[in-house]
Amino acid sequence: MVRLKEFKDNTKNVLIQPAPSSSKVYIPLSQHIGKPCAALVKIGEEVTLGQKIANVQAQVYAPIHSSISGKVVDIQNWPHPAIGRCKTIVIENNFKDSPSTIHQPLSSQDQLTSQQIRDIIFEAGIVGMGGAGFPTHIKLNPPKQIDTLIINAAECEPFLTADSSLMVEKTQEILLGIGLTAKCVGAKNVYIAIEDNKPEAIKKFQSVSGLRSAVYEHQPNTKNQKPLNTIVLKSRYPQGSEKQLIKNISGKEIPRNKLPFDLGVVVQNIATVFAIYEAVYLNKPLYERVITVTGSCLTNPKNVLARIGTPIKDLIDFCAPVKEKPAKIIIGGPMMGIAQYTDTVPVIKTTTGIILFNAKEASGQEEDFCIRCGECIRECPVGLMPCLINLASEKQLWEQTKVNGALDCVECGICSYVCPANRNLVQSIKRAKKKLL
Repeated sequence: MVRLKEFKDNTKNVLIQPAPSSSKVYIPLSQHIGKPCAALVKIGEEVTLGQKIANVQAQVYAPIHSSISGKVVDIQNWPHPAIGRCKTIVIENNFKDSPSTIHQPLSSQDQLTSQQIRDIIFEAGIVGMGGAGFPTHIKLNPPKQIDTLIINAAECEPFLTADSSLMVEKTQEILLGIGLTAKCVGAKNVYIAIEDNKPEAIKKFQSVSGLRSAVYEHQPNTKNQKPLNTIVLKSRYPQGSEKQLIKNISGKEIPRNKLPFDLGVVVQNIATVFAIYEAVYLNKPLYERVITVTGSCLTNPKNVLARIGTPIKDLIDFCAPVKEKPAKIIIGGPMMGIAQYTDTVPVIKTTTGIILFNAKEASGQEEDFCIRCGECIRECPVGLMPCLINLASEKQLWEQTKVNGALDCVECGICSYVCPANRNLVQSIKRAKKKLL
């Protein structure tokens, strides 16, 4: 792991602000790992806030809901922040936020079974909100006995502070969400992993009264269970990587071709846990999320509560004035995020941040020949040899990249960051993974 300059000061103490509703939202039908959804609505149809507008018959997917009330004006291919272009439902806002008839608070949460909680999570369309996008109802139904639940609150990417703000402002709600999550997987040991650069969040979770009861109140036979533990981790990258987090907290190392549940562990992102709370306690589908909008080009960087489908241009305008024209816009963090070719791309469920870089910051360095220094090997958090995968990828030897462990890469970007020859290592590994999958 490496120590990165954090660039979090501009937004780390900024309260979450709701972003204004856009005149139109662009809601992609692919916002999760698995099969893309199909539209349940037609052009000209009126929709309500929280209404299910897309679904599909598949093993792995999550339904999609409207983030505003208004009229469906188009269903078309539109720029997507991760996959280029995607079929998208365009909704014109009537600014009434008329709620769906099913969007009513639930009661008797204490009596819900684990399966009922998972069903609610599924109907709410919740996916992993740290960037992976794996449907949460599947992750919380592991095929093996789970002993340990780790809540990932590391937020190790530079610039991003959305999770940190969420932890400070929504502590009790997150605790209730953790309780629901722990009940789903049957975990006896629960850990909240926070990096030491988040003192306010650490203080909140260490000082909340009734911490243990809030987490375990839904579980029977808690007398032999260990209390909730707040684990303070060193600020290092990629501390928030699932395998790295498991190793640092439990001492368990996930073998190649194995998943965390094989070792009795489930990791859940803090924003996802909050979405679980909202789904179960408020009957609220996942149609908005907190993201960081920041960068040297902005005068007023903020953590904003943004509706799914909001064009990122509208959020940039909300943080205006823009001091200088951005040379590069990245969705996500600077290490694992994706550069965008247009500011019309919308916020999706896995959007964690929007970063605007000026020309000096965005300028790349010329790639040189590999000097066999081994820096990428020494720093790889999962023990790969990125330089060898890179060589095979350049020669289009895709099966060899698989032998060298390309599919085990977590795409953290450390190899490219530490390479003295400025090799595009992680980019070549991503290319190999696309060919193999």
